[in-house]
Amino acid sequence: MARVAHPRLFVQNNPQRPALIMADTGQILSYGQLVERSDRGAQLLTTLGLQEGDTIAIFLENHICYPELCWAAKNAGITYACIPSRSTVEEVAYIVDNCDAKLLISSIALRDTAVKVAQHLAQQCQYLMVDGEVGAFANYEVLLQACEPRPLKGRRRGPSMLYSSGTTGKPKGIRSPLPDAPPEEPPPRLAMLEKMYQLSDQTVFINPGPFYHAAPGRFMICLHRLGGTVISFKRFDPEACLAAIDEYQATHGLFVPTMFTRILCLDSKVKEKYRHDSLRCVAHLGAPCPIPIKEQMIQWWGPILGETYAGTEAVGHTYISSPEWLEHKGSVGRPAGNCELRIVDDSSGEEMPAGEPGLIYMRNGKRFEYHKDSDKTKDAFIEGGWATLGDIGYLDEDGYLYLTDRKADMIVSGGVNVYPREAENVLHRHPLIADVAVVGVPDEELGEVVKAVVEIEGDNTLPNDFEADVIAFCRQYLAPQKCPRSVDIVEELPRNEAGKLLKRLVRDRYWQDRASRLV
Repeated sequence: MARVAHPRLFVQNNPQRPALIMADTGQILSYGQLVERSDRGAQLLTTLGLQEGDTIAIFLENHICYPELCWAAKNAGITYACIPSRSTVEEVAYIVDNCDAKLLISSIALRDTAVKVAQHLAQQCQYLMVDGEVGAFANYEVLLQACEPRPLKGRRRGPSMLYSSGTTGKPKGIRSPLPDAPPEEPPPRLAMLEKMYQLSDQTVFINPGPFYHAAPGRFMICLHRLGGTVISFKRFDPEACLAAIDEYQATHGLFVPTMFTRILCLDSKVKEKYRHDSLRCVAHLGAPCPIPIKEQMIQWWGPILGETYAGTEAVGHTYISSPEWLEHKGSVGRPAGNCELRIVDDSSGEEMPAGEPGLIYMRNGKRFEYHKDSDKTKDAFIEGGWATLGDIGYLDEDGYLYLTDRKADMIVSGGVNVYPREAENVLHRHPLIADVAVVGVPDEELGEVVKAVVEIEGDNTLPNDFEADVIAFCRQYLAPQKCPRSVDIVEELPRNEAGKLLKRLVRDRYWQDRASRLV
């Protein structure tokens, strides 16, 4: 018999149980409100003429209404595409058009962008506005209250449609087919996350990331299936996050490495103000965590950090606990659940031995498609159902995976392949460097050469020979061809809301006048 896990299960005995608390505004969404409003929302979608299998687009900041919109779509058998809240007019319009959305939902806070999107798309879809109404956007709350709070019958579970961050071009929409299952039946990831991170109805989960992103959004939905409480924020603030852990006695959390870095940079007196001994398990993912940062976090919070390597495509994942990581520093773990993993040479297709890098392929029986891009979908798969996310890595003798780089970020210098992440991992240890991106820049002789672009730690005064010192520091650990030949200093490296380094924007600064690029 299929498992039932849905917010509806927790309403009868405790409708006031908090499903979501916005710690910085004090807003609380109870399970009773979540169920009632998401059922009204599913009815509203049908009133607007949407049918099972259609798509809506959600362009919203971290908002108390976000989960009810996702659950309304799930309950109605409708796919929901989540759009990053800092997107430009062109980016929002592209995603709405690309995913064939029949409805765009936005908010008053994002009205400047949303109104221009509606003017651009005109009658292509319908428009709803949270917290008010403006232009073509009708008032969501008024229409919602006109609908009955009763579940739709006979609908399949509506899936999310998330877009890659677009670091190498236009974002790719990852579309999954409607499952042959009702909204009350959870996807397999629920049991995986439940076991991996010890989640339950007693979980109080600090979730400071953007809801539109795969991990924060999916963890939130999973917690609502289990009856836990999610604590979130309009935007991440390191001290506010520590204060919320203390105030709400958080048991779990989800972070990306840049959040760890910002928390560690707080003054020691600030960090000492707040307790964190309620934490039992903290997940981190989204980007590789520099070894020194993770060492400091484990020393401070204890061996409770669990790391996952996965992708929005959800074709597999690895996991590593803190004790394992301390024995295999830098690893992102071994395949977990029903995932299989192999390392393949990109040119020959041969499987690589331990210690040798190649393209990482995973499989767990699931397939996906990049919406309206059959070539990219085809390129992601090889025979046997194996799929790659475009990452390069290697396995050690114990089967632990280490990420080397992304295929698209590889530098080809004089015919030699250079993986920037190797130098980045080293330079993160430099005492004067707060953040770093290693990229290939044009060179007349070699095609491209290695450059480090760095942020400086705090208000440090730099020595006159800083560039030479950085290069020499890197050469202590890596062969010369893997190390930067030059170093540039910037005030801030470009990262998206989820903390992912937008390396394309770093590279563009150096390649913008070139007709072609080698990467």
